[in-house]
Amino acid sequence: MNPNTSPAAPDDLIRRRIRQDVQSMHAYAIQDSSGMVKLDAMENPHRLPAQLQAELGKRLGALAINRYPDSRVNDLRQALASYADMPQGFDIMLGNGSDELISLLAMACDLPSMQQGKKSVILAPVPGFVMYAMSAQLQGLDFVGVPLTADFELDGAAMLEAIDRHEPSIVYLAYPNNPTANLWDATVMAEIVRAARRRGSIVVMDEAYQPFSSRSYLQTMREDLEQHSHVLLMRTLSKFGLAGVRLGYMMGAKALVAEVDKVRPPYNISVLNYECALFALEHVDVFAAQAANIRAERQRLLSALATMPGAHAWKSDANMILVRVPNAQSTFDGLKVRGVLVKNVSKMHPLLINCLRLTVGTTDENSQLLDALQESL
Repeated sequence: MNPNTSPAAPDDLIRRRIRQDVQSMHAYAIQDSSGMVKLDAMENPHRLPAQLQAELGKRLGALAINRYPDSRVNDLRQALASYADMPQGFDIMLGNGSDELISLLAMACDLPSMQQGKKSVILAPVPGFVMYAMSAQLQGLDFVGVPLTADFELDGAAMLEAIDRHEPSIVYLAYPNNPTANLWDATVMAEIVRAARRRGSIVVMDEAYQPFSSRSYLQTMREDLEQHSHVLLMRTLSKFGLAGVRLGYMMGAKALVAEVDKVRPPYNISVLNYECALFALEHVDVFAAQAANIRAERQRLLSALATMPGAHAWKSDANMILVRVPNAQSTFDGLKVRGVLVKNVSKMHPLLINCLRLTVGTTDENSQLLDALQESL
């Protein structure tokens, strides 16, 4: 360092060395849920039974946490492939939650657009999962959001036109969608998948809420693997019941998965992550029972909301329900005062005006939610 040069002040350092677009962004905010009925983040509300807690604690305590993760991670890959009934010719890649997989996909697909002078594009319906757009921005790609219809269905014509115009590197289809919680029309999806194939785009089917859904796109892929060689299927164990473990996985044609896997950082899955996940997969019956309870509670909530004046809820295939109220902020504040925390999504997109997203909780939590919502309305 030049002895006549003093260190830059923090503000000056930020101005000179931190990307301008990053400076203008907001970090992902997590609401303070202390002492609240936490129904804001689509988590499985059920904890492990006490006996399984003790068994898992003993197992984790015996791990060699002084060593880097070893080939045991491949045992998890095989266990997940078996659990998902992965088709022949597919491979599986693990991520530190789906968020990391989304970031790695953007990194792997950051190349000049086929159209001269344009950036590579990531395309998805909106409103949708915020990480699709965020991953594009952080990687310096363009994000194209195609609005849903007023009833939160895919606008097939607009999606096809956008694919033809932008020739995106990646098309995301969340199935079910977040925050609208619905499944897409199969015919429209098929048209989008075919259009993406013609334009040389990768399609990512994000099935984060698969444990609560009535359908999976994997069956459609299995019926014609060749025509789906450009499709990746992404899932997570967060909604399965391991949100705190941070474990996502992605399946698809071996050659395609192998290329994306090249940008994965070494040891991205810790020994604690993979051992917790392996333990959970050895007790799938426990988690299946939890998912069944959540689906039943979802129906109870939908039935109650259908008779609640001032509330309009949409059908859900996830562990959340989108509901429109006369004044989202007032209702959100009223719920919070009564000890219930939900997600106010009313400012995420114009289509979501006055909408709240309610996570399906336990029987007691859902009863508290309904009482608080009735009072807040």
